[in-house]
Amino acid sequence: MDWYDRYLLPHLIDFACGMGEVMQARAQLVPQAHGRVLEIGIGSGLNLEFYDAAKVSVIVGVDPSAAMQRLAKARAARIGIPVEMIALELGQIQAPAASFDSIVCTFTLCTISNAGAALREMRRVLKPGGRLLFCEHGQSPERSVLRWQNRLTPLWKPLAGGCHLNRDIAALIDTAGFRIGQLQNRYLQGPRPMTYLYQGWAD
Repeated sequence: MDWYDRYLLPHLIDFACGMGEVMQARAQLVPQAHGRVLEIGIGSGLNLEFYDAAKVSVIVGVDPSAAMQRLAKARAARIGIPVEMIALELGQIQAPAASFDSIVCTFTLCTISNAGAALREMRRVLKPGGRLLFCEHGQSPERSVLRWQNRLTPLWKPLAGGCHLNRDIAALIDTAGFRIGQLQNRYLQGPRPMTYLYQGWAD
């Protein structure tokens, strides 16, 4: 799996996370970011084209995968915003408290081993009045779909970089101390166990 994780998986994730409706969701969310921005799980940089250069001063992208960051660097070179990329585990931000105006987290909370701890760290580094902008897939409210999410997650995780299909994203954000100000839920096109979306902002 080491060869798979290092060489093949980054390109598979880049392809899957760059499909039509997923990119539309990114395009709706990311332009809301402003000031000094922390992007959790910057991955291959699929969000970079959607930042507003008139509103954002710098983007600090955290991701543990050097292979994914190699893909992101090419995209970062094409936008008019400074981008700093740091290879760290997503729960280890290593930044001063209250140091970011916006935090962007898209299709990332599913893969973090301790998502609650990572969200508490995000809360620590977010400035008062700042926003966590999130777009994540997770637990469906339909019992039949959730049963399949629970069945598939142990098989899916090693193939998809640790992705959990069955996390309650809203509950995780709330438990970490955020207040959810806006939340939209819907299914994207595709298999329902993998496509239930949580999109919005919290402060």
